[in-house]
Amino acid sequence: MLNYFVHESSFIDQPCHIGDGTKIWHFSHIMKNAVIGKNCNIGQNVLVGSEVILGNNVKVQNNVSIYTGVICEDDVFLGPSMVFTNVINPRSFIERKEEYKQTLVKRGASIGANATIVCGCTIGRYALVGAGSVITKDIPDFALVYGVPAKQMGWVCKCSQKLNFENRNAICNICGYHYVMVDNNTVKEIER
Repeated sequence: MLNYFVHESSFIDQPCHIGDGTKIWHFSHIMKNAVIGKNCNIGQNVLVGSEVILGNNVKVQNNVSIYTGVICEDDVFLGPSMVFTNVINPRSFIERKEEYKQTLVKRGASIGANATIVCGCTIGRYALVGAGSVITKDIPDFALVYGVPAKQMGWVCKCSQKLNFENRNAICNICGYHYVMVDNNTVKEIER
């Protein structure tokens, strides 16, 4: 008995692992050796490629292709029609499967609609990537980035509220989490 939901129009190749409580909606394709955690939501027309790893509670909106080499940790949000790549210099007449680069999206990060993530990048914990952005380099934890190419425009809380730092400290005015700026590229959450 399945402990997850798959719409009848979707294809699930075997072997793969799909966690309890996950929902896979219309016209999606989960390829062999994919690993999908518990309580994920896979929207309409989504491709989850071979050997992709999705943690628990990952939300994948409609029209997203997640290619081999992508790892998303727990609580990641992938916005509608955002794009991952897996080869730096593709050509239709040259097979480069041995050149696939790993892309890591760390816990709690959110990627906006129509963003493009160039392979080989790491997106930090709870980072927020604005809609339509192009990511070409690693993004720090809690960073707010947007643009083409994306540039860091600030810092965000776990709850996604923009943080305002004074004397290297910030307290979220929505949820009350406290952050300290360690250096210009590092923000850390202080335990409550």
